Amino acid sequence: MALVVMKFGGTSVGDAERMRTVADYIGRTVRRGNQVVVAVSAMGKETDDLLHLATQVSVSRPGREMDMLITAGERKAMALLCMALHDAGVPSESFTGSQAGIITDTDHTRAKILDVRGDRLREALAQGKVPVVGGAQGVSTGRDVTFLGRGGTDTTAVALARALDADSCEIYTDVSGVFTADPRIVPEARRLKRLNFEEMLEMCTAGCPKPAMRSVEFARNHHVRLHVRSAFTWEPGTWIEEEDPELEQAMISAVTSDSSEAKVTVAGVPDHPGVAARLFRALADHSINVDMIEQNVSLQGTTDISFTVPHEDLATAEEVSSSLMGAIEATEVLADPDIATVSIIGAGMKTHPGISATMFETLAAEGINIEMISTSSIRLTCVVRADVVDKAVVALHRAFNLENE
Repeated sequence: MALVVMKFGGTSVGDAERMRTVADYIGRTVRRGNQVVVAVSAMGKETDDLLHLATQVSVSRPGREMDMLITAGERKAMALLCMALHDAGVPSESFTGSQAGIITDTDHTRAKILDVRGDRLREALAQGKVPVVGGAQGVSTGRDVTFLGRGGTDTTAVALARALDADSCEIYTDVSGVFTADPRIVPEARRLKRLNFEEMLEMCTAGCPKPAMRSVEFARNHHVRLHVRSAFTWEPGTWIEEEDPELEQAMISAVTSDSSEAKVTVAGVPDHPGVAARLFRALADHSINVDMIEQNVSLQGTTDISFTVPHEDLATAEEVSSSLMGAIEATEVLADPDIATVSIIGAGMKTHPGISATMFETLAAEGINIEMISTSSIRLTCVVRADVVDKAVVALHRAFNLENE
């Protein structure tokens, strides 16, 4: 008998018909002799609707009350799914995050899990029931309801799998797995059968939206096998697990793109110690998450520093950088919202020479200029103009022959 944690996202349980379909599938899994624990997200766009409602009634929107509000969506979904399960002949019980024993820190709207005390879930399983847990929520050490943030139900599912020593954690979503590229950009993109944790983390960093990066980090740190699957076709998806040293790694596994960032350039700063430290400390103090950083070669004692930030932080980053112009003796601050990144990811990059040359040659042949470059041991990322990033993805997917297994 296997113990499986199943996570169902908002689109998977978006309406009553989808709820009944998911309940039927869970019932089939139980009747095959498995134990099942479910983590469920709010239905459809309910979280967005609740956030919009909050903006209509409040300017201050205190974090404690926002968490109480947002997590209501998951509580609604878990109760409805349990009702559907009972009608399908599957005994089940719903649990809030606090009832499931998910303990978090006190950081409202983006809490982090500290512990999972799953005693009530184990009792339910021992009684032959399917526990259905509201995702993305817990109870803080200060005894308040907390919300884990966007994508938090993925993290809930992985944390439950780890605490209950589950055989696997299945992430059901509206896509049938992880692909070699976004199929909307590259129709020939192929679903990957397997990725290791490092490849998946790099793909998340480089723009792959599912699964949530926090959940992949948690799974890697606690050795939880993930299976990303479709809740619409139920076909086998992509396994994400630890690297098998016996298998030769693919040279390149995927091409990803990300249009969520903008670029800031602080020009003409003196090339001496402490300038970058002062700039990035000020950005950090304003909670701005900097991604890529590039400093040009010093010419005549001055240099330019460029960095990327999320679009929503661009105005603040430009304001902070401009406020430091006198202190760091910069001549100009330039903001550029019209950039995007294109990345290639593959564990085989560590052992195959010439990957970067192929990428640069491919982009050059398409007339695509590279503005910044960032690397890790298994990822190579280039900043390009936003209006050519899809063209770059298609060209690189073809250059590395990713449509063929």
